[in-house]
Amino acid sequence: MGRVKTAMEKKELDVALKLLNAIIDLKPEFVEAWNRRATVFFNNKDYVSAIADIHEVLVREPRHFGALSGLGTIMQELGDDKAALEAYRRALAVHPKLEKVPELVKKLIEKVEGREI
Repeated sequence: MGRVKTAMEKKELDVALKLLNAIIDLKPEFVEAWNRRATVFFNNKDYVSAIADIHEVLVREPRHFGALSGLGTIMQELGDDKAALEAYRRALAVHPKLEKVPELVKKLIEKVEGREI
C-alpha cells in the first residue's frame, strides 16, 4: 500500500491500479485496497468501477465512512442528489464530525427535500 500511495501522489494512476489489482487478487478481504482502488477509478472518471469497488468495501465494512462519503461525491457528480444525500447521511451516522459533509447534507436537503415553510 505504500507503493500505491507513492504512485497516487505522483499521479501514476495506472501503476497504482496495477498494484491494487494485485493486492485485491492476493487478499480480497483487505477493505482498504478496494477503497483505494475506488479512489483511483474515481480519479479516472470511471464511476461505474468506483461504485462497484465501494460496494465491495461496504459489503465487508458497512460503517466505512470514507467509502460512504466517496459514494456521496460520485452520486453528486452523476447528478443523483437523492442518492448522494442518503450516502452522506449514512457517513455522518458513523462519523458525525466529518469535514464538509454536514454542509453538503444541508445543501442537499434543501435541494432534494425542499425548505421548511
